[in-house]
Amino acid sequence: MQRGQGYAPVNGGRIYYEVTGGGSSLLLVHGFSLDTRMWEDQIDVFARRYQVICCDVRGFGRSDPPTEPFSQAGDLRALLSYLGVDRTAILGLSMGGGIATVFSLLYPDATRALILADSNLWGTRWSPEGVAQWDAVERAAREHGVDAARRLWLNHPFFAPAMERPNVAARLRRMVEEYSGWHWINPDLEIGISPPPARRLGEIRAPTLVLVGERDVPDFRRISDVLAAQIPGARQVILPGVGHMSNMEDPDSFNRIVLEFLEGLER
Repeated sequence: MQRGQGYAPVNGGRIYYEVTGGGSSLLLVHGFSLDTRMWEDQIDVFARRYQVICCDVRGFGRSDPPTEPFSQAGDLRALLSYLGVDRTAILGLSMGGGIATVFSLLYPDATRALILADSNLWGTRWSPEGVAQWDAVERAAREHGVDAARRLWLNHPFFAPAMERPNVAARLRRMVEEYSGWHWINPDLEIGISPPPARRLGEIRAPTLVLVGERDVPDFRRISDVLAAQIPGARQVILPGVGHMSNMEDPDSFNRIVLEFLEGLER
């Protein structure tokens, strides 16, 4: 199986990437505080049929933090151009789903298919509980340091189902403990789109699969319902018995559903 890795010069920084397999492209975009390692149960399975591209988005994993205003979706488009890829299916989880949604709106001709797992959605209204949980982590980082924020973050309710699985918990802890915390203690330099994606879902034309864990927190389950209802033709699948980290908690079911969706498009 073909494998490669490296750093792509992207919009004033460097993005770490890995490429595995061959065929049509499938780009995987990770969640907040995580990196390419969250896809360990997916890469080899998907690479039997597709060219799988993973990257650490700006400021996470081995990629450089931003030094000037930037766009995560723009970074992904530049990475694909660097790799000679004109069109891709894109799979994002949580923050990665939010980035994938923006990508599909900004670059519709480059989006072959869209897969949104336990996805974020910029422009949505969060519950008071969700806002308070995020604010508490940022406050801990500023007042007590990044280590304190990491501990609080790992205790977030959306990680609770994953933490019940020792192997998954160990992998999550490793990634979060190695996350720099840059985004908790620095100004947000990402350039959003206007109107925000929550008001533009009807513009998405890519075939779309929406996945969500049955045990994910209410905010993300609500977002999943909104995505499924407002993206034209979107299909929603609720994964039983799992929470926010659905790809790590039940990789067999997750992989099967994603592959069935992609193979259905080919037929």
